[in-house]
Amino acid sequence: MTENETPGSGGWQLGPVRRNAANREHIRRVREMARERFRLSDEETLTVVEVECALPGCPPVETVIVFWTQAGNQRHHYKVFKPVGEVTAKDLPPWWMKDALAVSDEFACSCC
Repeated sequence: MTENETPGSGGWQLGPVRRNAANREHIRRVREMARERFRLSDEETLTVVEVECALPGCPPVETVIVFWTQAGNQRHHYKVFKPVGEVTAKDLPPWWMKDALAVSDEFACSCC
């Protein structure tokens, strides 16, 4: 198994892409950008993950940003269709769009 493979990935459509020090630093950087952009407190959960997708029409690598707000315990979900190392502040929506990123309990996504 190589560094970029996910255990049991033969049947998976999505999976983590890279697990190395450089990628962890990119994830940390994007996490900080997202926390600042969406004005999230340290108590609010925020996850940033880079995934690869084998589904037709799906970008080969994308960055998924998911966070939960304390107000209403609402989950928010946003994707950037590029590797985490290429994500910049310009790729994140403005803070006032945070509520538009909220997803319902019925929302199903295999990435998060």
